[in-house]
Order: sequence, then structure tokens, then C-alpha cells
Amino acid sequence: MYSQKVIDHFKNPHNQGSIADADAIGQEGNPVCGDIMKIYLKINNNIIEDIKFETLGCAAAIAVSSALTDIAKGKTLDEALLLTKDAIVEDLGGLPAPKIHCSMLGVEALHSAIKQYQTNHK
Repeated sequence: MYSQKVIDHFKNPHNQGSIADADAIGQEGNPVCGDIMKIYLKINNNIIEDIKFETLGCAAAIAVSSALTDIAKGKTLDEALLLTKDAIVEDLGGLPAPKIHCSMLGVEALHSAIKQYQTNHK
């Protein structure tokens, strides 16, 4: 069973869409469940100024993407790299055990985008 916050993020996702001139894009997927998450970042002075997501997946995957983008927006890249799946699950009020992997995909996609940006801007 999903928490009310998960349901709210699924029904009205925040930061959904893409950023045409993104500074970095991270994508992760799970071939077993079929979920795919793409995270777009706009970075200014090492701070995530804007963040959007495109997710193909279940309600939990969409809710995780929405919550993740809310949490990451405004953080420095170093702060965002410290985000964990546990922080996302806690923010959402929990997830059913079989859906915990969704939170990992979101965090991995965010970290992938940040690492791409850091590699390209050394």
C-alpha cells in the first residue's frame, strides 16, 4: 500500500518534463521491471538551479522521480551526491519492499547526471 504522499506525487508529479539546454542528463533503467528514469539538470555556480525528469514506470517510480527532484533542486552538486535511496523513501513516507528499487534508480540517475557534468566541466 502506498502512502498519501506517494499517491500525491504520482497523480501530480513535480518537475516532470525535459530541459532542452540541460547541462547534464542522467539515465538509469531496470530491465527486470522495465522502469526507466531520465534526469535533466541545469547547473549554475555548482548549484542545481533546475531539474526535470522523464520516467516510464510504475506509480512508485514516478513518485520517486518527483520527490527526488523536489529534494535536489537548490542543492549543491556535492549535497546532491549525498542523497540516498533511504532519504527518498523516508521523504515519501515509505514504499512497499518490492518497490524500493525505484528509489535506487532515481538516485542513480541523479548521480549519473552530476558525474557527467563534473567530468565535462573539469
